[in-house]
Amino acid sequence: MTSTSPLPWAEARETAWAAGYAARPAAVELPFAEAVGSALAAPLVAVSDLPAFPTSAVDGWAVAGAGPWRIDGEVLAGQVPKALGLDQAVKIATGAQVPEGAEGIIRLEHSKVEDGLVDGPAAREWREAGEEAVQGEALFAAGTPISPPVVGLAAAAGHATLPSHPRPATRVVVFGDELLTSGVSREGRVRDSLGPMVPHMLTAAGAAAGPSIGPVEDTLEAHVAALREALADADLVCTTGGTMVGPVDHLHAALAEIGAEYVINTVAVRPGFPMLLARTKDGKFIAGLPGNPQSAVIAVVSLVAPLLAGLRGLALPPLGAARLAEDVPGRGGFTHLALVDRAGHRLGHHGSAMLRGLAGAAGFAVIGPEQAGAAGQTVELALVPGV
Repeated sequence: MTSTSPLPWAEARETAWAAGYAARPAAVELPFAEAVGSALAAPLVAVSDLPAFPTSAVDGWAVAGAGPWRIDGEVLAGQVPKALGLDQAVKIATGAQVPEGAEGIIRLEHSKVEDGLVDGPAAREWREAGEEAVQGEALFAAGTPISPPVVGLAAAAGHATLPSHPRPATRVVVFGDELLTSGVSREGRVRDSLGPMVPHMLTAAGAAAGPSIGPVEDTLEAHVAALREALADADLVCTTGGTMVGPVDHLHAALAEIGAEYVINTVAVRPGFPMLLARTKDGKFIAGLPGNPQSAVIAVVSLVAPLLAGLRGLALPPLGAARLAEDVPGRGGFTHLALVDRAGHRLGHHGSAMLRGLAGAAGFAVIGPEQAGAAGQTVELALVPGV
């Protein structure tokens, strides 16, 4: 590990995001399912008027002239109606094209039908062509997050794809001879929780996560080989464990072996400070997550989620807010990320090696350096992808 001082937590988030944003790939036209979770790389423009023609807002009767009106057929959604003549009426369904010549629509519930005639109060109960948007109008600016409603609007406006940044391919590499992938912990060895968990967090944060690699043998040669295997088809590799300088912590030496350079090396946060972010010569990223499960999650929250947002052209993920229901201690010069539930209570089982508290958490209350949280205080809340 280099002798650099830990980076302040807020600065680390911004640095990771900026590194991703600077390295975001060229935008391509992506199908909706692949574009969701990215950002628009160009303005979203209406291909046609929206709606493209006048459409009825109600079920009723389209009429022309003075009433009562003679009933002459019906028009359903998806049909092109014939023009209405004077004193004519056609039954019309919600969403159907309004016939040319229509002067009003009588709501079905307000109509009276007798002897082939319909009567009732008529009004312009339809949506005009271009009421929501006109052809060529910019609906959203570049940089807008592509949410399901944005996809729905894009489809309605005539699009089949969206210009956006593809999901970064990611792999998780699990280090540690002591880890098991099945059964219960035994004989000094423990079940790996990060290999099964972290890929789902990466997916929730906007990545295309492949299967985890490992557990990898605690040798430098095995670490280097696993990194090279993962980097062969990934834009981001998240490793678990090995971020310290213990006798079997080989990550730093492996990074040097493959020629990666640090973007961030340790963060002033508790738990989880020995996290890191590095970049290879060909522009791929390696995020080193501590081996303790909760510390690894904090690294995902602090570095990986901001990095992935940048790679997809999104802004730095915003922090939420939480009103503390009890006092929360600080951690000296480090930012303290404290697990809290939705009522603002600090959760039990919040040790860095534990996951039980995390499973029921709203997120991590952010207690700044040289500060403490007081009951009733509103603080920032760091959110966990997928939780």
